[in-house]
Amino acid sequence: MRSLWLRLLLSAALVVASAGQSLAGETRARQILDRFEHANQWRDHVMVAAHRAGGMQAGKTLYAENSIAAVEGSIAMGAEIVEVDIRRSKDGEFVVMHDSWLDRTTNCRGEVIKYTLAELKTCRLVIEGTHAVTNETVSTLREMLAATKDRILINLDNKLEVGDLLGMIAAARDLGMAEQVIVKESLWNAERIATVKATMDAIGGGFQFMPIIADDAVRDAAFAQTVDRAFSMRAAELINWRAGAEKLTETGGPLFTARMRAVASRGDWHIWVDTYAIVNKPGGFLSGGRGDELAVQASLPRETYGFWAEHGATIIQTDEPKVAIDWLAANGYRVPYAQPRIEPATTASIN
Repeated sequence: MRSLWLRLLLSAALVVASAGQSLAGETRARQILDRFEHANQWRDHVMVAAHRAGGMQAGKTLYAENSIAAVEGSIAMGAEIVEVDIRRSKDGEFVVMHDSWLDRTTNCRGEVIKYTLAELKTCRLVIEGTHAVTNETVSTLREMLAATKDRILINLDNKLEVGDLLGMIAAARDLGMAEQVIVKESLWNAERIATVKATMDAIGGGFQFMPIIADDAVRDAAFAQTVDRAFSMRAAELINWRAGAEKLTETGGPLFTARMRAVASRGDWHIWVDTYAIVNKPGGFLSGGRGDELAVQASLPRETYGFWAEHGATIIQTDEPKVAIDWLAANGYRVPYAQPRIEPATTASIN
């Protein structure tokens, strides 16, 4: 009998070792994608999405937002997703830029749409906190995709029309990385679902679509069920709005309920929360007051990252990815990845 148990234990160990070797042979993005696509298997792991590629962290002093340097920093610290913002140049090229104007984030002035791509390439990105001018120029969408391919998932925040997503996914398909791209749109009623669904159907499959659902228009989990039936989503970005005079949320608001967690579990999708700051808005404006300001400036990370993890969030989008990752890992909310196959940033065929 003892011999039988030893053989069984040895067989189990070989299976685990083989699985570990298999994961180690996969790219980092593939390992992350496995967790993104199988939420129920990873409820004990909180993924971290770096807002504006991670350029806002450490008092906005480390990197220029929406920069390749910020992406590299986010990958190095272990973030699973980088979020970047997409606009168009005067000559129709997709470029990475949050604001419609260049003034805040570059050493140029004026509207993005009034610059050709060649002219935008003369602009240098600026680190907002120090106003230091970097050597990095405005990136095209294709350049940003190439920098993330097989290394991290990328969330495209579309600052254009819903129909423009077609061209963005086409660029990702051309690079063979569409499945590593997450696109999102706000949904609030049946008519909006139908409009966005028509666009998603026209684009076809092979990429990740994530709805944004905010509690100013949606108050219960039934709407999320309807959205899931329409899109078979892998994550939903839920927003708990906070007005200036409101105290910190004690429950997470109408969307972060036990029923929503049950709906997410049945649908096998992640609950995504935003803790990043918005200029001229109250702290934690998108997260019931429990945002990065509370975690960093007030030194209460448990009241931010711990609170949302305990209320069902398995993806946190933050301006402070290192702070979030370090706290989550130290408190048992992160499961280590197998050592991935190392993929350098793609530099060929990106223009």
